[in-house]
Amino acid sequence: MVMKPLTFLLLGTLLCLPATLHAAAATGFTDAASFGFSPAASGLENTRALQSAADRGGTITVSQPGTYRMAGTVYLGSFTSLDFGNGVFLKKTAEQGAYSHVLLNKGALTKTWDEHISVTGLQIIVNGVDTNTYQEAYGLRGQLAFFYVKDLRIGHFRCLDLGRNQYGIHVCTFEGLLIDDVIIKGQKDGVHLGRGRRFTIRDGIFQTGDDAVALNGHDYATGNPELGWIEDGVVENCHDLPAADQHAGYFCRILAGAWTDWHAGMKVQQSDTVVSGGRLYRVQAHPDGTVYTSVTRPVHASGTQTLDGINWGVVQTNVTYTAGVRNVTFRDIFLEKPRTAFSIHFDSGKYSRSYYPGAPVPVQEQIVFDDIRVLHEAKTDFLAIGTPVDVVTIRNCSFRNNPITVHGDSALPGSLKTVINISGCVFRQPGTMDLLVNRAPGKQLVLHTASNTALADDFTARVTAGPGTIAVESDLPGLKKSGNP
Repeated sequence: MVMKPLTFLLLGTLLCLPATLHAAAATGFTDAASFGFSPAASGLENTRALQSAADRGGTITVSQPGTYRMAGTVYLGSFTSLDFGNGVFLKKTAEQGAYSHVLLNKGALTKTWDEHISVTGLQIIVNGVDTNTYQEAYGLRGQLAFFYVKDLRIGHFRCLDLGRNQYGIHVCTFEGLLIDDVIIKGQKDGVHLGRGRRFTIRDGIFQTGDDAVALNGHDYATGNPELGWIEDGVVENCHDLPAADQHAGYFCRILAGAWTDWHAGMKVQQSDTVVSGGRLYRVQAHPDGTVYTSVTRPVHASGTQTLDGINWGVVQTNVTYTAGVRNVTFRDIFLEKPRTAFSIHFDSGKYSRSYYPGAPVPVQEQIVFDDIRVLHEAKTDFLAIGTPVDVVTIRNCSFRNNPITVHGDSALPGSLKTVINISGCVFRQPGTMDLLVNRAPGKQLVLHTASNTALADDFTARVTAGPGTIAVESDLPGLKKSGNP
């Protein structure tokens, strides 16, 4: 019988399979205990042992319940999975001084991509080892951190004692991210993202003094190692619980920014960004409000250099002039903490100035809020908008006394039109509710509402155009069918 070409192809593939499988099995499954990783060992011994196990790649398991002291960072390479069993805790200790990250990918040190990393069941006890030093990458500050990573999965993560300096999970410069089933409590941000695309954050319980979730395309110089766009993502089935500091931060902070080319004589301050010679440079200084005059162009290829009394740090070679968030959906969010739920804004203060005067205008795009439930009684903003946004869609949500407030930025001339669509929502507030309040000069707003339900017979929605204009098409009591109230 004469074999057809397809038969030869399949036979060749099958003949090659054993070698392929053998190569994949070379790492296989590794029990970290076989390297001395133990609840009885010191933090230094455990750090060395877990690093030795992780260097093998493949799947590393920690199955013996107990509290494992850790005195330093363990670095993970590509194609590595860390699986922690029930009752396993990693407790930071300062046996050789404070350190930042419990786990970090190896590529973060050289800005080279790692891929296919999974961390499951990790429970971190910060134990007061909470620092704002940046040994690996300036601005990277997660207890669990990844920088330059593709296809990353973090599952069943727990951290209940965040300090004032470090985030729970920090991921920047990523493609493909799944954060699933987390409980994070403490003083700082729960999940903090920098630039990246294709992400899901789901099944989270947060009780944080600062932001539960931060999508910071722009950030303080000390808040993210790189700048750019965060796009194509979902944040779903998350709970924002009351905390001791009730009004700090947001459930989600969405930070935008923009900057310009360097030019002689420009005025800069802490965290300002410039483009020069195909690189982004940032001012890395004390947040004391000092304004510097730059007359010498930064051109160094790496690290920092002081010019004209300005400490310039190299940020990245991927040049962009804007940063922000686009194509992101928030759904099934339960808000128990009385604070502004979502804020889309620029920073403007001594720590950071997101928008440099004269820079291109960063427009946030296609932000969707679906089935968001406000469960507290306080009058707080559901959404605060302080940057240009093209369209905001709000559907199937449950409100109490929670307005949308639009405020401006003095450095940004003029304001682009924003369309706000509200449909299928339940309004629980009796009497008059401020639905939309504008404080931005020249702001153009278009409000469409349809198929909504007011539970109180005396409910009335009110919009305030302020120094701008609002065109309204609405089904809600108190609002005109069209025109500018």
